[in-house]
Amino acid sequence: MIQFGVLGSLELRTTAGARTLKGPKARQVMSLLLLRANEVVDVDTLAEELWDLNRSRSGVGAIRTHVYNLRSALAADKVTRKAADMLVTESTGYMLRLEPGQLDATEFASRVEEGRDLFNTGRIGESARVLREALGMWRGRALANVSPGPVLSRHLTYLDELRNRAVELRLEADMLLGNHRELVAELRSLIAVSPLNEWYHIQLIDVLHRSGRRGEALMAFHNLRRLLDRELGLEPSADARRIQHEILTEGSTPYAPAN
Repeated sequence: MIQFGVLGSLELRTTAGARTLKGPKARQVMSLLLLRANEVVDVDTLAEELWDLNRSRSGVGAIRTHVYNLRSALAADKVTRKAADMLVTESTGYMLRLEPGQLDATEFASRVEEGRDLFNTGRIGESARVLREALGMWRGRALANVSPGPVLSRHLTYLDELRNRAVELRLEADMLLGNHRELVAELRSLIAVSPLNEWYHIQLIDVLHRSGRRGEALMAFHNLRRLLDRELGLEPSADARRIQHEILTEGSTPYAPAN
């Protein structure tokens, strides 16, 4: 069975090997059809993605040419030949027919949902394992070898948000499992990538506190305060100030993040 990867560079894979499509427009069209799998992508949507404008007579002809070239390229390679048969022409546009398990983004979303359900039913260890496996499906930035237009950009925003929520939920699960010291380095790395994500800062302060590193926890709070003031002119949130108070008063129960 041919499988498709978008959680990293766009890839088409079978047991015979893996392929990436040549040509930026071919990759754009294929990516959009994959992320809208099993539904018709109309010509106007394809035109918006490829040129960021409404359909025109020349646009319709160009889209037909791009789809024809994509189908021909898929059919010419034995590794991707089956994908050419999945590309269906409809009266209003084009559709790629996929079976369950063929697209990594769909599998990722399904595993994140499973991890969330496990978390909500108190099966924290299983939740952490499933979410870790789901996040392990990412090979880098989604569609790293594709230059997205406006339609694909919206899909990529959704995937990034889903990935971020999976990271947050897995971190919460690991904290409930008592893996505080193990999370310090990961949280510092996440903050380096997303410095304005206050939630990551709060978790870092918390795990440092729970690890007995009181001074470092307070320093992490002051770093957050300086960052927010410099970049946004804001004070830390009530949650951040609450955990600072708990560290200073020392006898309190360490801050537990809301689900």
